[in-house]
Amino acid sequence: MTDKKIFAGGEFLITDASPEQVFTPEDFTEEHRMIYETTKDFVSKEILPILHKVDAMDRETVLGILAKAGELGLIATDVPEEYGGLGLDKVSTTVVTEATGNTASFTAVYGAHTGIGTLPIVYFGNEDQKSKYLPKLSSGEWCGAYALTEPDAGSDALNARTKAVLSEDGKHYLLNGLKMFVTNGGWANTFIVYAKVDGEHFTGFIVERDFPGVSTGPEEKKMGMHGSSTCSLILEDAKVPVENVLFEIGKGHKIAFNVLNLGRWKLGAATVGGCKACVTDAVKYANTRIQFKVPISSFGMIKTKLANMAIYTYISESMMYRLAGVFDDKLATLDDEAKKSGAENAKAIGEYAAECSITKVYGSESLDYCVDEYVQILGGYGYCAEYAAERAYRDSRINRIWEGTNEINRLLVPGTMMRRALKGRLALFPAAQAIVGELMSYSPLSVQLPDTPLALQEHMVKMTKKIALMLAGVAAQKFQQELTHEQEVLGKIADIVIEVFAMESGLLRALKTISNQGEEKAGLHVAAVKAYVDETIPKIEMWAKQTLAYVEEGDMLRTQLAGVKKLARYQPLDAVSLKREIADRMIELESYPF
Repeated sequence: MTDKKIFAGGEFLITDASPEQVFTPEDFTEEHRMIYETTKDFVSKEILPILHKVDAMDRETVLGILAKAGELGLIATDVPEEYGGLGLDKVSTTVVTEATGNTASFTAVYGAHTGIGTLPIVYFGNEDQKSKYLPKLSSGEWCGAYALTEPDAGSDALNARTKAVLSEDGKHYLLNGLKMFVTNGGWANTFIVYAKVDGEHFTGFIVERDFPGVSTGPEEKKMGMHGSSTCSLILEDAKVPVENVLFEIGKGHKIAFNVLNLGRWKLGAATVGGCKACVTDAVKYANTRIQFKVPISSFGMIKTKLANMAIYTYISESMMYRLAGVFDDKLATLDDEAKKSGAENAKAIGEYAAECSITKVYGSESLDYCVDEYVQILGGYGYCAEYAAERAYRDSRINRIWEGTNEINRLLVPGTMMRRALKGRLALFPAAQAIVGELMSYSPLSVQLPDTPLALQEHMVKMTKKIALMLAGVAAQKFQQELTHEQEVLGKIADIVIEVFAMESGLLRALKTISNQGEEKAGLHVAAVKAYVDETIPKIEMWAKQTLAYVEEGDMLRTQLAGVKKLARYQPLDAVSLKREIADRMIELESYPF
């Protein structure tokens, strides 16, 4: 057990964390650093030199890499030791996932195998299933895949039509249906498949490729991730032994939703590695590309691009490791018996479903921003297939679609938090009601901030939380049960909540760095947070006003808009100089500067 403050899922919106309560990359142990360096060394020696073979979808090459990664334990950090894994903490898993995030299509192979292809068995398999399948999946001898999506069931997964019927002898379930877009589909030995028993009870199954009635369709011709196998899974009276039912009949949704939470977090972690690779390659190119007799890295607009790429990466990295630290804190509260229960572990992680969606959305959109600017900095070369930027640009696009589209994840953020509030698990509505009374007497002119490096940014994060709570309260009161149908409103509230978590994660990391290393050494951290908050506050104010303009009218609208104006009152900083400071350090190091 631990005495450390354990935050509930979504609590970051109503409770301010202190720097010492969050985990940051600067808190890595020696073991974390060793794992990171081992993974980076493996990537640089075993994967990057043969990425051309990976991108050509050379089955032998890709599965050979997976097996080599298995020898090092890099695909089994989440698997308990008794089943051939390493049983490491979630920070270690994040470290490995980040370090493999720059491996183009192998990132998809790795992510599908180690996450949604293996974790359902880790968390929901019985003893026999774990003993049979996990050692092979942990070693890379077998490749895993996940089959949920159907032609008529994408984000609406519970609308699946794949059917499972018990055979006459009671020994098998006969599965019939078609699963689409299965990553690793052409190579996998095992598939986590969802079907409705008797057409009603949504249930998970472990399906082996060699089971009778199991086949795969042709490879999809994709925009990106060319080196990963993506095809349909065809089930025609597929004979699946009854002992391969995963967890319980009718409880497949618990597996699917909990595992998708983990998949979203892992995807976010992988995007950090992708962002860092873009940053490093872009700044190296900018230093060597000469135009008008000087490197283009000396141009102000290029510096702005480089700095923005680094800032988004910094904020994303801060969010991912903060969440990994929260996972580990929560898991540490489980007693010895609960720690052995995969379902209990999954439940503990599922507490942070909203945060998983937040990091997935933010990470995928940050990587899309970085790859776009990466191409732009390389100019015409970035558009040519012989340069890594072109592939990175294409590969990145899928991240906003799989593991739940970013639109679905945006809806999940306020939806999850409000459902918990209605059940009394999150004091969201009392906090929102308190804001109304507070605004009547609040005057931004009377606020006296301490003379500390990030006092203004800390204040604005708190004000942004109030804006988010105010909007949630207003929207809930206006629409009540119909709020679920007001997607535009929920989307804007989600955007503000996402930025609250983003700004606060960067802020807490910078404050912790100041505390541990001193203000001078934390200079770039401070500059990044200041520049990020400076650009974010005006966007939040706009989203809030747009939402209120739809929800309210007349005097009430004017009152609410005045409240937002009070909370968002902000004097812009000299962001040009802040970004030049960050860019100059990047140009000097020729890499990500944090």
